[in-house]
Amino acid sequence: MNITCKRLYPHTLVLTVVLALSACSTAPILPEGEDPIEPRFDAARVLIAGVETPADAISDPWEGFNRSMYRFNYRFDKYVFLPAAKGYQAITPDFLEKGIHNFFRNLRDITTLINSILQLSPEKTAHTTTRLVINSTIGLLGFINVAHDVPRSDEDFGQTLGHWGVGSGPYLVLPILGPSSLRDGTGTLVDRIVFSEIRDEALDLETWQEWTWDILNALDTRAYTAFRYYETGSPFEYEWVRLLYTTKRQLDVER
Repeated sequence: MNITCKRLYPHTLVLTVVLALSACSTAPILPEGEDPIEPRFDAARVLIAGVETPADAISDPWEGFNRSMYRFNYRFDKYVFLPAAKGYQAITPDFLEKGIHNFFRNLRDITTLINSILQLSPEKTAHTTTRLVINSTIGLLGFINVAHDVPRSDEDFGQTLGHWGVGSGPYLVLPILGPSSLRDGTGTLVDRIVFSEIRDEALDLETWQEWTWDILNALDTRAYTAFRYYETGSPFEYEWVRLLYTTKRQLDVER
């Protein structure tokens, strides 16, 4: 991967967190009345019920690196990320926090729209376009989720590659970002580059504004993600998380 692209700033990769496996959790730190972005750990058992994905069938040739990175991510999350997310929620008024969350969710619909088009999915394209138009105008750039009744889906380039028959490849634990695969990691990189290009064309942000944007996005994502390291109650958490992530992505591609 070429991560030296001039549009892809290093801090963007570090701070834009997509902990895709937010299914393994106890209670998330959410505002009252809000649901986590993904189901919790108990719901994950239902997620994989009836799906045959033998643990030994998952390609993990980089297991040594992945386990070390998993432990690093745990420490970073415990001592840096979660305290920062809790501090952000403590000092931010609830109405403003929810508005910021809606704003970033609306922006993620841009990525979903692009990938829905690439997947040749008219239904997802129509729904996402409707959400973007309504929330970006009547909803004041997405701060108000006016189109909450319109079906929403999360599509990324990893799913698009899978849709067109590209296998997931080896399992991969990314720094800060967490569980992934060679295909999905590549997809994340592509999505970030494309979104950065769109943002740079639409807005003339200074460096400090880009940092503020990315930090807020990261804190918001972590606050609304229900994942907690080493709270699954299993002595084989690494294997369990690997299985859950792989199965979840399989279902994401198939739906």
